[in-house]
Amino acid sequence: MRRKKLRIFACVLLALTVLTAFAALAGGVGSQDDPLVTLSYLNDTFTGQVLEKVDKALDERNAALRQELELQISQREQALRGQLPGGAPGTGAASYAALELAAGQILRGEAGCEVLLRSGSAVCAASSAPGLVDTTSGGSINGGGALQPNHLYLMTEAREVTASTAVTLLVRGPYTVG
Repeated sequence: MRRKKLRIFACVLLALTVLTAFAALAGGVGSQDDPLVTLSYLNDTFTGQVLEKVDKALDERNAALRQELELQISQREQALRGQLPGGAPGTGAASYAALELAAGQILRGEAGCEVLLRSGSAVCAASSAPGLVDTTSGGSINGGGALQPNHLYLMTEAREVTASTAVTLLVRGPYTVG
């Protein structure tokens, strides 16, 4: 019986020794002296994988932004094209279109539309100030104000010019005639 106790004691002591040694070895794993992930793995493998994923995400985002920008440019170009009498498309924002209006006809322009009175007389029809910005003199005219010949007027928002007599205008930007 004494031998049996001695064997049990020896087995327990051996088990405790093995567990203590295992705990001591495991305690050093992941420390600064023995890192769990090596620096060479981070530099050689992991960083490359992360950079590839980032590059792919950036390429996809750039493609989406490029497509959105092209759509906006296309829509803006279409909006800048005015309407000539008879519904024909305007000449666009790059050049002026010569336009003749009879007395009483109305030119309706959008923001950014430019108007230059070449002959005849016309008045600004605007409910709020400024009606038209006179870029030639640096001033503005309000609703009911007469346009001066050879002065360039800019519409800061949707405005109208009514022909008092037969007029010739140079127009650039989005507009319609009614």
